[in-house]
Amino acid sequence: MLTLGFASAILPDLPLAEVLAFAAQAGYDCVEVMCWPRGRAERRYAGVTHIDVAQFGAAEADQVRALVRQYGVDISALGYYPNPLSPDRTERQVSVDHIRAVIDAAHRLGLHNVNTFVGRDQHATVDANWPAFLEVWPPLVRYAAERDVNLGIENCPMLFTQDEWPGGRNLATSPAIWRRMFRDIPDTNFGLNYDPSHLIWQMMDEVQPIYDFAARLHHVHAKDVRLNRRALDDEGALAFPLRFHTPKLPGLGDVRWGAFFGALTDVGYAGAVCVEVEDRAYEGSLADRQGALRQSCRYLRQFIGGK
Repeated sequence: MLTLGFASAILPDLPLAEVLAFAAQAGYDCVEVMCWPRGRAERRYAGVTHIDVAQFGAAEADQVRALVRQYGVDISALGYYPNPLSPDRTERQVSVDHIRAVIDAAHRLGLHNVNTFVGRDQHATVDANWPAFLEVWPPLVRYAAERDVNLGIENCPMLFTQDEWPGGRNLATSPAIWRRMFRDIPDTNFGLNYDPSHLIWQMMDEVQPIYDFAARLHHVHAKDVRLNRRALDDEGALAFPLRFHTPKLPGLGDVRWGAFFGALTDVGYAGAVCVEVEDRAYEGSLADRQGALRQSCRYLRQFIGGK
């Protein structure tokens, strides 16, 4: 059975207990909990620490499990989205070390999903990035498998600031690249945290990959996107992406949600679908962001039974 949740990055001003309390009140089943290192965020939706995995022992795990029982809201995954293929070797190592810490925390909590990015040197080609991918990721995948943890790679190209242009900071952007990744790392705990919105603005079918990569779907994000066809016709697909698309709440963009959920049920996916709010029209205040989550929950409940 599908479960409905949200990514906690949109509520950075609340501690974990209040995030889970809100999730229960708003009608959600679960939350993807952000686990960034404490410190300054380098971009929007980053740097959110609802569980500090750097200091996470048995007592901290017991406290988190107690909150889950208290509010009746599960944790679908732990999330941390850095650039572990950064050309800066120090940044790369910090990212890899923290991913391992997130995996350890998931294992200690009895969770089976950690979500992240593959990473990329944005100034290099896919082929030029591949040696670094094969250096960094097989050991991480083995580390996670030894702890019964799946790694869900989100397919966001990370092309949202000018310094990420033209390659983006995440290699795993397309079905062709996913096939190559999974051919070179066949371990089944290495898969996708699938977000349909990123295929829409890349002019790709957002539903077919669910069928093609059913065995690799470890987690799913629910984010919509609206294409501005006039801007696209004027500037072309090679323009900076935010010139022709806008992230939106589910139901306010171009994702075909009926077909999307139909495909998930066709392939037998029974995991979490977590709303990821990145819609600036709903970010003016905490109340606005909570309202966005309530609205998204009401819309998506027509496709997911439950509360």
